[in-house]
Amino acid sequence: MPSALFSAPTHLNWFDFFHFTIRPNSMAKVTYITPSGNEVVVEDAIGNLMEIAREYDVEGIEGACSGCCSCATCHVRVKPEWLDKTGRATEAEQDLIDLESDTDERSRLSCQIEMTDELDGLVVEVAPF
Repeated sequence: MPSALFSAPTHLNWFDFFHFTIRPNSMAKVTYITPSGNEVVVEDAIGNLMEIAREYDVEGIEGACSGCCSCATCHVRVKPEWLDKTGRATEAEQDLIDLESDTDERSRLSCQIEMTDELDGLVVEVAPF
């Protein structure tokens, strides 16, 4: 076989490779409503909602387990009109959510919601501790 099939492109540096190959090119926007009522709007949101919230210092999102779905310190409530697109909590999420107070059918762990272009405009309420 020709070796060109297996060689890496020479015109890309590592930043370009990471940015364009590994990280999706997203133009999605997410709005967090904090426990104190403030809105934090993030344009071009990339990653899961917990990672994004931590990057932008969103009040009430701790993410103590760093997104391993083993705590509930990133609990959010998805606005009803977005539930079909985000989906409901998985069984593993629900087990953790059940240990929290002030939960409902809209409760999700933000580390389990990956931001996509389909979720452009998503609004979530950060649950109080």
